[in-house]
Amino acid sequence: MLKAVILIGGPQKGTRFRPLSFEVPKPLFPVAGVPMIQHHIEACTKVPNMKEILLIGFYQPNEALNRFLVSAQQEFRMPIRYLQEYAALGTGGGIYHFRDQILSGNPGAFFVLNADVCSEFPLEEMLTFHRERGNPDAFLMLGTTANRKQSLNYGCIVANADSHEVLHYVEKPSTFVSELINCGIYLFTPAIFQHIGAVFQRNQQELLLASLILTFSHPCREENANGWQRAEAIRLEQDVFTALAGQGCLFAFKTEGFWSQIKSAGSAIYANRLYLSCYNRCHPERLAQNHPDGSTIRGNVYIHPTASVDATAVLGPNVSIGKGVTIGAGVRVRESIILHGASLQDHTCVLNSIVGWDSTIGRWARVEGTPSDPNPNDPYAKIDSETLFRDGRLTPSITILGCNVTIPAEVVILNSIVLPHKELSRSFKNQIIL
Repeated sequence: MLKAVILIGGPQKGTRFRPLSFEVPKPLFPVAGVPMIQHHIEACTKVPNMKEILLIGFYQPNEALNRFLVSAQQEFRMPIRYLQEYAALGTGGGIYHFRDQILSGNPGAFFVLNADVCSEFPLEEMLTFHRERGNPDAFLMLGTTANRKQSLNYGCIVANADSHEVLHYVEKPSTFVSELINCGIYLFTPAIFQHIGAVFQRNQQELLLASLILTFSHPCREENANGWQRAEAIRLEQDVFTALAGQGCLFAFKTEGFWSQIKSAGSAIYANRLYLSCYNRCHPERLAQNHPDGSTIRGNVYIHPTASVDATAVLGPNVSIGKGVTIGAGVRVRESIILHGASLQDHTCVLNSIVGWDSTIGRWARVEGTPSDPNPNDPYAKIDSETLFRDGRLTPSITILGCNVTIPAEVVILNSIVLPHKELSRSFKNQIIL
């Protein structure tokens, strides 16, 4: 019996995803036509003997999340539950806090997946690799290759070339350690909780000692911090993997498939491209096809069945059109995500952009961004974590229109971020419109 845990974070996270995360929790943002974490769930449900999927995070339960859970359970016919943390407990603290729920039913192993990654999710291959180790209490992390410079932005794995045992692990090192990086996808056995529990005990002892020192040095001072919460805040990467490396129980499985983080809106466009490409193999029915009386489709394009697209529009490559979207005559869309209820009036041009829910782009307007793709000449390049500003200026990136934004006819919006509920009256370039 297997289970899966998806770590979805909470509202304090995903700030680089604004203004898109104002409307829906980041894990529910649509990428390639479905909520981001649906790709994770689909991969988990394909693993034989998978019995339950748990989402762990500190979002308040809301209508969008509840609706998604009901829909996903009906579609995949598997129990999918949300477990809410009382505070941000870190990648290790959350699964430790809910260890009784995870271990209910006595699973032999369980997957842990970070929600903000895009991948082919080779879970069955990981399971086979784990069984081949011959150690029932071994733990497995998914790794991929990055270039030397970009590896500094990730957890770096030094592994034995023959046995694949992790000998050394460093999270975001200051100098080069390894080109093999952590993908944020793991396969654990219940024995992992002994190691996380040891970190929890150590945190408690350190907090108790600090509290005693503070009491003796400042007897009248009150300590208001929540000690239990601070003890339970545990990071798998820094607190657990670093200690497990070289102990003969942590192994790395290297994937040759695609993988990327989804930290910002720009990386969502790139993930959209990767998943649409993957649909050719796993979900060809989701990709739009050219028809004599329909719009022109170039490359991989997803169009929701309820969208209205004029026959003279040209879409693609790498475009997702959401529910209830209206695409007018002569419209050109490329490398973009058009969200629920948006309207692109006649002859608009949308390139490298995300058009928010219920937004409207007027006739002959142009909305364009700058792609933040990895270097195409480097097979190991990853998408860079963009900084919003560089040298006091807004970094050119994809254009984002928040929810319910109105763009007038015959204007150009270039490399800009427009916050929700704005009605623009002129062109903008390299600006954040508050």
